[in-house]
Amino acid sequence: MSTASNKEQQDCRKDEDEDEDLDAKDGWGVYKYMGNVNTAKVGLSQEASFLLKMGSRKKRKHSEYSNDDPSSLKGDQNAQQPSLAATLSLLREPEVHNQPQEKAVEDNAEEWIVVGRGGKKRKTNNYPALVYADLHKQQSSIKLVDLQTLVLYCLANGTSPQWVAVRHHGHVNKAVVLFVPGLERGMFNGSVSVDASSGGSEQDPKLSDGLDRPLNGETTQNVPSSIAVIQNDGISRTNASPDDYLPVRLAAENLPQPLKPLAECFEYLWPVKAPGDDKYAKVYSPLHHMLNSQLPKSQDQKAAEKAVKGAKPMNEQHWTAKRTPVTTFISSKDELRENDYVLHPAWFDTEFEQDTERKRRADAKQTVDLGWVDARVTNLGSRDDVETVAEHGSLTAGRSVLAMDCEMCTVEGGEAALTRISLVDWDGEVVMDELVKPDKPIIDYLTRFSGITPEKMATTTISLADIQKRMLDILSPKTILVGHSLNSDLEALKLTHPYIVDTSVLYPHPRGPPLKSSLKWLAQKYLGREIQKGHGSQGHDSIEDSRACLDLLKKKCEKGPEWGSTASTSETIFKRLSRTPKTGRNGSGAVGGQGKVGAIIDHGSPEKNFGQMASFSIGCSTDAEVVDAVKIAVAGDSDGAAIPGGGVDFTWARMRELEAARRWSNNHRYDLIQMDTPTSQPNEQPIEPSPAELAEKVTATVSCISQVYRSLPPCTLLVVYSGTGDPRDLARLQQMQRTFKQEYKTKKWDQLSVKWTDTEEQALKRACKKAREGLGFVTIT
Repeated sequence: MSTASNKEQQDCRKDEDEDEDLDAKDGWGVYKYMGNVNTAKVGLSQEASFLLKMGSRKKRKHSEYSNDDPSSLKGDQNAQQPSLAATLSLLREPEVHNQPQEKAVEDNAEEWIVVGRGGKKRKTNNYPALVYADLHKQQSSIKLVDLQTLVLYCLANGTSPQWVAVRHHGHVNKAVVLFVPGLERGMFNGSVSVDASSGGSEQDPKLSDGLDRPLNGETTQNVPSSIAVIQNDGISRTNASPDDYLPVRLAAENLPQPLKPLAECFEYLWPVKAPGDDKYAKVYSPLHHMLNSQLPKSQDQKAAEKAVKGAKPMNEQHWTAKRTPVTTFISSKDELRENDYVLHPAWFDTEFEQDTERKRRADAKQTVDLGWVDARVTNLGSRDDVETVAEHGSLTAGRSVLAMDCEMCTVEGGEAALTRISLVDWDGEVVMDELVKPDKPIIDYLTRFSGITPEKMATTTISLADIQKRMLDILSPKTILVGHSLNSDLEALKLTHPYIVDTSVLYPHPRGPPLKSSLKWLAQKYLGREIQKGHGSQGHDSIEDSRACLDLLKKKCEKGPEWGSTASTSETIFKRLSRTPKTGRNGSGAVGGQGKVGAIIDHGSPEKNFGQMASFSIGCSTDAEVVDAVKIAVAGDSDGAAIPGGGVDFTWARMRELEAARRWSNNHRYDLIQMDTPTSQPNEQPIEPSPAELAEKVTATVSCISQVYRSLPPCTLLVVYSGTGDPRDLARLQQMQRTFKQEYKTKKWDQLSVKWTDTEEQALKRACKKAREGLGFVTIT
C-alpha cells in the first residue's frame, strides 16, 4: 500500500469527530443496507455507493479503507462517473432517485430502503393482525387464561400475550368468544370419525390427519408425538414433546367434509390445555377460567400473604359494604339441582312436573314409604318485598333462620346414618342438640370426623322418626335452613325443605365448580376463626360448625352479595372491560356510556351467575338462536329494543348441541323431559353417537361458527375454544373410584362390584390428561 494511502488512514483515525452527519446537517433520508445491491442498477458513483454502505454510521471501520481507490477519493478528473456533489444532488431529488429505488425493493426484498426522515410520509397499514412465526417454540401448551389475555390485550390494554404477536392491537374494535364443547382434536387427527360415509369402520392410518402434514402412518417426520396415539381403551397415551405445544396449520383439502369450513375462517388449530390438576385427576370449569381474571396484587400484599399459613385473611380495606336481606341468598331451584338436593314438592307447579319428580324419587328410593318426609310448605308463593324492612336494620326480613349441622356414622350396608343433629337460631342459641340412634347397627363410628363414640351412643334412645317429627314442627313456610353442603345432612335426615342457604354455594371455590371450599377454610379466611381443631382425632363439634355457617351468612348479609365470591379476589371480564374507556376520538361509544360493555349468550337463563355482571344477557334454546343473538349483540338491534345500535364490545356465547349429542354434559344437570335418557354405568364405556349422527351435528355446529365469522364487522377478534377434551372417560372412572371407596368400607374384596387397582389408577390419570386436551381457534376479521 502506498505512503499516501497510509497517511489517509491515520488522518481518518485522528479526525473521527470531524466526520459529517449527513442526516443531521442536510436533512435527507438515511439509506439502510438490506442486502447485496448492485449499485450499477441505479447509476450511483463509487462515492455514492460508499455513502450508502456507510448507512447511519458516522465513521468507517479500519478494514474498509484497504479497498479504497486513491484516485476516486481524490476526485480524479478522468473518472467516467458523476462527482460526489452531483451524486448528492441526485439523491436529494426524489423524482430522479426514488422511483427506481422503490422498483428495486419490489424486485428483491433484501435491498436498500429509506428508513430516515425526509419527503412525504408513506401511508402505513394499521389493520390489526395476528402473527405467528413458524420458528417460534412454545415452552408449554397455551391455557384458557392465555386466550383471556389475548382478549384483554386487544380490548382493555392488558398484558401482551407471549404465544402470538398482535399487530396494531389498539385497532381491534370488538371481540367475540365462542365456547363450543364437543369439539376435540381427535376429529382433526382421524381418531374420531366425523365422516358420514365411514359407517363406523376404522380409518386408514395413511389418511391425512386433516392438518397441513401427513399422519404418522405415512411418515413420522415433523409429526407431534401426541397425534393419533389412541389405544383400544379410548384413552390417549402421549409422549410430551416441544412440538406438541405448537399450533398446526389447517389444510382444507385434507380435512373431513364437516370441518372444511373451519379452514376458511382460521389459519391454525391451537392446542389449549384445560384447567385442572393431573395429580388428583380433576378438571376445573373452563367457563369460570375464561370469564374470571385475578385482580393484580401489590408487592406488600404478596409478602403479607406469604407470611400466613393456610387460608389468607380477606382484605376489607377497600370494600364497600352493602346490607342485603337473607332472602337474597336462598338457593334457586337450579342451584339445588346442581348441588344434588332432593327438591321439595313445592318447587313444581304443573302436574306434569310433579308426576315426573315423583317418578324420579321412586327410582332413587326417596319416597314417603321409605321414610322420607317433606316440610309443611304447600307452595312457594310470591317473595315479599323486604327492602323496607331491611332498611330498618332487619336482615332476616321477618324470616326464621336456623343453622344446622349433622354428624353421621356408617351402618350395615355401607350407608351413612344420622347420629347427631344440632340447630342454632339467628342469635346463636341452641335450639336442638340430640344424639340419634340409627335403625341399623353401627359398623364405623367415624370418630375422627363425627366425634361420636360407643360410650356416647350407649344411652341414646331417640330414633330418626322422632327427630323428623320435631323438625316438621320447627320448620314453617317462613323458616330458612342454613348449613354447609346441607344436601348430605338432609339426605341423612330423609327430609326436604324448599328454603335453603348453602354456604358452600354462597362462598364459591376460587377455582370454580365442581370444587367446593371446606367450612374450616371459609371460617379461617372470612371469619378469622379456627374451627374443627379436633379433625382427625376427636372429631368435629356440630354446634361449632352450625354457628360458623350462621356467622358466614351474617357476614354476607353485612358486606353484600359479592363478598366472599370470586368478585372479591378477582373480577369478571365484563367488569374489567367496564373500567376501560371506549375507543374513538371522544372516548364515547354507542352503548353503556364511557366504559366498554359486554353481552353473554347461553342456553337457558344466562342472567344468573356471570350474566349478572354483563350489560346484556340473552337466553336461547338452540345453537341457531345463539348465532342470531351474537349478530344482534355485535351489530345492535335494528330498533334498539334488545341492544342499542352499535352493539357491544365483547360477546361471550356458548353452543351446546354438539355437547348434548356427544353426552358431554354433567349427569346431575338433568332436564325433566330427558330424565329417561339412559346413561352409561360406572364400569361401561361412554355411549358415542354413530359417525353419521356425529357428522350431522359437527356439520351444524361448524356451520354456526362460520355464520358468526361471516357476520362480524372488520377488526373483530374471534376466539373459539372447546374448553376440554372428552371428559366422559374421566367421569366414568371417577364414579368407579367413588363406588369402590364406598363399598370397600363394608364389603370383602371378592364381594366388590368394582375393583380399583393400579391399572384403574393409571387409566384415571390418562383420562384426566385426555380430558384436558382442548383446542382453540383465533383470528381477526
